[in-house]
Formats: sequence, C-alpha cells, structure tokens
Amino acid sequence: MIEIRNAKTVGGRRIDVSIESDQKWVIQADAWTLFPALIDPHVHFRVPGASHKEDWTTGAKAAIAGGVTMVFDMPNNHPPCTTLERMEEKIGLIERELKTIPLRYGLYLGADRSSLKEIPRVKKKAIGLKIYMGSSTGGLLMDDRASLEEAFQLAAENDLLVAVHAEDEQLIQLHRKKYADRTDAATHSLVRNATVAAKAVELAIDLAKRHKAKLYIVHTSTREELSLIRQAKKEGISVFAEAAPHHLFLNESDYEWLGTKALVNPPLRTARDNEALWEAIDDETIDTVGTDHAPHTLEEKMQPYGKAPSGFPAIELYFPLLLNAAREGKLSLERIVSLTHTRPLEIFGLPSNDDVVLVDLEKQKTIDDTCLHTKVQWSPYAGRTVIGWPVMTIMKGHVYEVDKL
Repeated sequence: MIEIRNAKTVGGRRIDVSIESDQKWVIQADAWTLFPALIDPHVHFRVPGASHKEDWTTGAKAAIAGGVTMVFDMPNNHPPCTTLERMEEKIGLIERELKTIPLRYGLYLGADRSSLKEIPRVKKKAIGLKIYMGSSTGGLLMDDRASLEEAFQLAAENDLLVAVHAEDEQLIQLHRKKYADRTDAATHSLVRNATVAAKAVELAIDLAKRHKAKLYIVHTSTREELSLIRQAKKEGISVFAEAAPHHLFLNESDYEWLGTKALVNPPLRTARDNEALWEAIDDETIDTVGTDHAPHTLEEKMQPYGKAPSGFPAIELYFPLLLNAAREGKLSLERIVSLTHTRPLEIFGLPSNDDVVLVDLEKQKTIDDTCLHTKVQWSPYAGRTVIGWPVMTIMKGHVYEVDKL
C-alpha cells in the first residue's frame, strides 16, 4: 500500500490518499501538491525506425520525470503504422521496451489512401485515426478531397476519433517556390504561414460536420484557426483543439538564437498568436495540451535550413512550464488538470486510474539539457529558470522518484 499523507490538493485542501500497491510507502507530503498524473495525447517515440532519436525506455523515463503516465504515440514511423499488422508489430516492440517503466499508452492509426480499409480492423486497438493534411516528418500525407471524405466517413461509421495535422499541402508547396532563395530558419514560418493552417482547419471542420465525425485538431497555433474552432464549437460540431507548449512558450523571435533548432511543424508563430492561445485556454476553446514530443539529434537539427528536420523534445518539461505559467497568472492549477488529464480522458473516452504526481510548487530549477532523460538530451528551453517541478510520479502502484530516474 502507498500512503500519501497531508498532501495539498490543487484547490488548497489537505488530504490523505491510499493507493493499492505491492510496495510499502508512507510519503509525508506536507510540502507538496497532489495532481492527477498527466496524459500526453501527442508524442513521437520513434519506434520503429528511428530509435537513435528516442525509444520507449528513454521516452518513458522522460514522461515519468514530467509527471506523465499515459501517452498517445503517432504513426509516422518507418514503416508507418497504417495497418493492423504493423500496429501489432509496433505493440510487440513497445512491450519489450517497457519492462522497466510500464507506461500507459495508446496508438494512432496512420491514414493513407491505400490503407483506409484498415479502419474497421483497428477500431478497437487504435486511440484514433491520424491524418496528415500537410507533409511533415515521414511519408504520410492525405491531401486530396476524395480520400479525406472517405477517411472521415469510415472513421465516423466506426466511432474512431480523427486527429488531423492541419496544414494545406498545396499552399506549402506554393510558398516553398516563392521563398526558394531564402536559407534562414525563419523562412519556415513564411512557408507554413497562418493561412496554410487556417485553410486546412476550415476543410477539416467541414468534413467533420458533413460526416458527423469526432475531430481533434492537433497543435493549434494561430488566431485564425482558433476563430474557426470557436465558431464550430458554437455550432455544436464535435471538434476539439490541442495546443503544443512550443506555441505557448516560444515564437518567431526565438529563431534568432535557436536557428534551425527551432524548426517545427506547424512553425513558431507570432507573439500575438501566443496571446490568442492563452486566451483560448482561458475560454476553453483549447481542450488539451499535447507536447508533440518529436526528438531529433542535435547533429540532425544543426543542419542548414532545408535539410534540418522539424520537431524537438518536450514531454518532461511541459508540466513545469505550465506550473510556472500558473505562478505568473496565465492559468489556474485547476485548468492545468483539465488540459492535461480531465479533458483527454473525456475526449478519448478513457477510464480513470489512480496514477498521481506530487509536485513541489516552490522548487526552482534552471533547465539543463544534460539532466534531461530524453535520448537526444537537448531542448529549446535550456537556460530557462522555472518554478514548480514534479518530485514523485506514482503509476500502476509504483513510486518513481524523479531525482532517481
């Protein structure tokens, strides 16, 4: 049995908690606040095909260090997870790697034109159907109207949530030609500008409305998208919006010091978009925060623009970043719980569990890349001083002390 004594709730009450376990722990939690463990609905743990960037052993350690006990992994692997057989193979690989830290997880099925028939076959195994409306890491892409119509219809018929990477591929290609003579990293935000995102979101919402599908828009990043999503919610369309931490805590000004390390899809946006996202968190237009944890090695990221890949790690840092933001008055602790636990459970139709994380809201640390658990051991947040850190994560009746991982 795990006994947590005198912990503070996010509402400020003092409580004792007992958790069934084969371990025997008595945790005196007077100085700590108890949160439900986090759910990250958007990770790329790189298995199979790119385990030099991350695997499920290092990814699980990074997750636990960040108070996360459940992740939903994306399908853009090598080979991509687009069939029942590939999903079962992927599950086998994951299970072998999770012997030390048995992280909870779900897997998305990747949508491409040749594998839509797989949707009925995986509906009981997949957490959702992932559609890349614009090109990103890996080869998955679905940008023609007929295939999108079929995908949304099949997903709706099989009660499978549709998660979309909403960028318009035709506009991306047009802008690549327009800015072909530019080689600076900031070009990325011009090639994949706000219109690229908004046009795809508008189409996705229309498809969800037409087919009565459940739509989850990943890494929402612009004012224009938020306006469309807000209106769709008012109309009763089943649409949900995720924000990524880099679109909350970074913007186009960070290209100056991060260079190609700042590349991500969709790209960093303006400071006004940062503000719009915080407003959307406040009015609940944003439903969840998903990290889009997408590690690449520093060697890969330091390549010139055009060769450097998009994405970076974030899973063990987004909870501290959000806690620090709460200290600054940008959101409440209760809202953090909603964004990182309650709403993911509701949207993805999952049962609750007794996983928790104990947090020291007064603990101050400067982010140090060498202390990260992700295999690539770097982040775009290095050097930031953050107040509020997880100290213990309790998952499946096991206690993980963050400083001892």
